[in-house]
Amino acid sequence: MNKIILAGGSGYLGSLLARHFADTHSIVILTRGAAWQRGNVQAVPWDGANPGPWQAHLEGADLLVNLAGKNVNCRYTEANRREILRSRVEATQALGRAVAAAKTPPRVWVQFASATIYRHAEDFAMDEIAGELGYGFSVDVCRQWERTFWAQPAPHTRKVVLRTSIVLGRGDGAFPRLLNLVRLGLGGRQGNGRQYVSWIHEADVAGIVEWVAGNEEATGVYNCTAPGPVPNATFMGLMREAYGVPAGLPAPAWLLELGAGLIGTETELVLKSRWVVPARLLQAGYLFRFPQAAPAVHDLISIRV
Repeated sequence: MNKIILAGGSGYLGSLLARHFADTHSIVILTRGAAWQRGNVQAVPWDGANPGPWQAHLEGADLLVNLAGKNVNCRYTEANRREILRSRVEATQALGRAVAAAKTPPRVWVQFASATIYRHAEDFAMDEIAGELGYGFSVDVCRQWERTFWAQPAPHTRKVVLRTSIVLGRGDGAFPRLLNLVRLGLGGRQGNGRQYVSWIHEADVAGIVEWVAGNEEATGVYNCTAPGPVPNATFMGLMREAYGVPAGLPAPAWLLELGAGLIGTETELVLKSRWVVPARLLQAGYLFRFPQAAPAVHDLISIRV
């Protein structure tokens, strides 16, 4: 690929993809921040909603990746709910208008979405074929987000949705925060520990984006999750084992509710059982670098930060 556009790409996943595609001739990050350029990576300002000079950068792109949206790690106040939804829908619509107006539109458009669109599941795994969608605020956001994406006319652009689970990486996201709990002796089960954790190693996130971009038959919805989800109690046990901590205090649901209020987040992020599997990726032959949780956790803890 010669040109990649990362919309909303100034955060963790954008930086991950920029590093992964470092050999690409040109990487453009659409950001709400200031413009800058480092080597072949260029940051271009946009507001995530309106037309502007940023649109010209989509011309002739091999890959457009949309990562834009307010972080959901916050309290779901009315103001935050509006911003969570608005930031996703408006950015997707803005990109859709730019793609439609381009003389040479991007060859592939990858839309990052969320595996939380599926219901709380402790009975069987949710895949793209038989998975059952859930209800509530987070699911409603996911539904409207995807609906907005598919509504954008792009006849000359291949479109793919990646319903992404918790991304495990050393640099940011959930993993360093969970590791801090383990270090402090607080790395026991959360809630009853039976809720499933669907996760994916950061190396496979980048690998899946590359696979989608290079596979002309890849289209539609894919679950961007590892094939080996595990219950929360098992996952926390793997982290303690890898770090060399024999035990960790559990956090019952009432304590999580109290802590979530204090640090400004929601317990849904921890207590919802996300039992999601990547049926379509497996059927298509994608080879995961880290299909199971134990090797993934050991890999990330092998260099202690």
